[in-house]
Amino acid sequence: MEAEKVNKNPKILVFSTEKISDPAIDMAGLLKLHYPPTVYTITVPCSSGIKPKWILHALERGFDGVFIAADGTDCPYGESCVDKTGQLVGTIQETLKEKGMDPARLKMAAICSVCSEPFVKHVRSFTKYLMNSSN
Repeated sequence: MEAEKVNKNPKILVFSTEKISDPAIDMAGLLKLHYPPTVYTITVPCSSGIKPKWILHALERGFDGVFIAADGTDCPYGESCVDKTGQLVGTIQETLKEKGMDPARLKMAAICSVCSEPFVKHVRSFTKYLMNSSN
């Protein structure tokens, strides 16, 4: 019965930053904070460097959602990171609308290096949203 639940969990691709959000995600595992096993992570240096085509490719190829675990104001590459990432998300959400896709399939949140619990809460909430929106 438990296997059926796993199969119903939406696939989520997480773009995580190597210096800030990756440690939080790693710590979530060390603390045994559980979130769906259908969450996959790709590490990037800075969330503002994520390319729109990467997000669209993931959504068009079977991922139910994309979550950007952004550095926020802690980004070591520049203070404008959060603004650039926010603009990227807004642009992609408009593109998703134009393609007839739910723009809420793309979510972004600032995840600091010790924000394991907030990361897990965001991913669980996003999973619930995606499960309910597919019905």
